[in-house]
Amino acid sequence: MVIPWQLEVNMTDRAVTTNPKGAVHMKKNVQNVGSCLNEKMSMESSYITGFVDGEGCFMISFNKREKMKTGIEIRPSFSIAQHKRNLKVLELIRDYFGCGAIRFSKKDQCYKYEVRSIGDIRKKIIPHFKEYPLKTSKKNDFQIFAYICDMIASSKHLNKTYLEEIIDKAYQMNESGKRKYTKEQLLRIIKTR
Repeated sequence: MVIPWQLEVNMTDRAVTTNPKGAVHMKKNVQNVGSCLNEKMSMESSYITGFVDGEGCFMISFNKREKMKTGIEIRPSFSIAQHKRNLKVLELIRDYFGCGAIRFSKKDQCYKYEVRSIGDIRKKIIPHFKEYPLKTSKKNDFQIFAYICDMIASSKHLNKTYLEEIIDKAYQMNESGKRKYTKEQLLRIIKTR
């Protein structure tokens, strides 16, 4: 069995439990080995993939930008949101990837780790999920996300024909998510340019 966190303690064959505050204890001995989110631990790659399968999001968003040739700005992002009590796990994931930022949302009372740099996404995020693949329906979102990021890196998003393809593919991702513009609204903007 792979333990998602590498604890720097000598664990015996005894079962491990956690209390409501997240402290890890050995059954019977009640040997406190500290919170599972302390500085002495590192993230395992497969654990991060599993965590993202449940809590992460790959997103391509769009904004109107009059100054742009196509009238539309494309913003790829990878993010994970967690309640404020779980900030440490986001910090560990940010440190693992070595990029991105964490911000707090007062409205939701949660923290959000987000990577928006196309360079970091292509050099750090995408390679991780290619090596440690997702298992849920998020795998399809990731594949579309990676394809669109490659198109953006090749400046194809500046061409109307490719931009239409990007919009079409992006709207196949996160089908239950909310979007600022409908697909039809974005395609109308392109046609008027």
